[in-house]
Amino acid sequence: MRVLHLEDNDADHALVAAHLRRGGIDADLHRIEDEDGLTDALFEDWDIILSDYNLPGYSGLAALEKVRKVGKLVPFILVSGEIGEDIAVQAMRNGANDYLLKSNLARLAPAALLAIEANRTRIAKQQADLALSQSRQQLRELAQHLQGSIEQERAAIAREIHDDVGGALTAVKFDIAWILRHVDEHSPVAERARQALEAIAMAHEASQRIMHNLRPAILEQGLIAALQWMTDRFAKRTGIVAEFRTSHEQPELPPSVPLVAYRFCQEALTNVSKHAQASRVSVDLTVAGGVLSLEISDNGRGLNTDDLAKARSFGIRGLKERAENVGGWVDLSSGAQGTTLILSVPLSGPENGFIDALGSELGTNSAYADLDPDDPTVWSQP
Repeated sequence: MRVLHLEDNDADHALVAAHLRRGGIDADLHRIEDEDGLTDALFEDWDIILSDYNLPGYSGLAALEKVRKVGKLVPFILVSGEIGEDIAVQAMRNGANDYLLKSNLARLAPAALLAIEANRTRIAKQQADLALSQSRQQLRELAQHLQGSIEQERAAIAREIHDDVGGALTAVKFDIAWILRHVDEHSPVAERARQALEAIAMAHEASQRIMHNLRPAILEQGLIAALQWMTDRFAKRTGIVAEFRTSHEQPELPPSVPLVAYRFCQEALTNVSKHAQASRVSVDLTVAGGVLSLEISDNGRGLNTDDLAKARSFGIRGLKERAENVGGWVDLSSGAQGTTLILSVPLSGPENGFIDALGSELGTNSAYADLDPDDPTVWSQP
């Protein structure tokens, strides 16, 4: 055991060494007498530091402060001939592990061993906490990467549907229209051709719906327009009274935020329709103090702890993950009067940049800006 002893008296140093040997500790005991010696000694590693309280021009409390200031996680025990209770309490508050009187060193060895063991436990905990923090950060980065990859893949699939499937359907539509012009309109061939045109129209509608779900083109018109449309569409589809409110016409948002807010609202409304048994929903968007807040409230049955603890209940967890991807957070309150979910996202800071490049890439893609003038929510008809 490497022991650093801050002591100016030879006899007291010898007494400490004797009590350590008597307690079964084979100590490599190194004595220093002043602040300069302590400064040099702190470049080395020690198992424990024992310090007198009264030193010429120096004190044990000052030594303790210096040890802690340099970041040394080493046990520190005050050993003094005279120390008041107030000094002892102050030393413990400042990080000392123990204090002993020179007139009673019988428990020096046990106190040293206990302090060393406690220090090892504290270091192990700090290392575990650091490893856990690093693991969480890696998981967060992985989730961000996966979310970005998902959106990129959705965009690529939507482009292929728009270009390839849409182009093929348009070509077939023109061919069938040519056939109709060159056959008797009352013939069986004409009837089958008209049926084929109806099937193509249905296929066009399906492709538009799929493309919208993959990458909502209405986001090109701004988050407010997208949320207004989503709320109206939700009300028509479910029969639940839904209202969208905002005090802003078109807030300036980082490229990554509108898509996250849109998906957040989409998933929240989906959860309401599936589980809440609500008759009314409100969606409120505000921007204040540099923070965007999106609140979705319903008057449904609410959530309980069992709902949130389900092993495969990923709805709320997915919403929180989306918020963390842009440096935001989710607040959830639920009771007998319904459930309220609030997405809060700071509009400045490094967190908002992780998918800004993705948002810029998607926003500048000509396929997304090519909108049907009769319906701003879908892509252009090929």
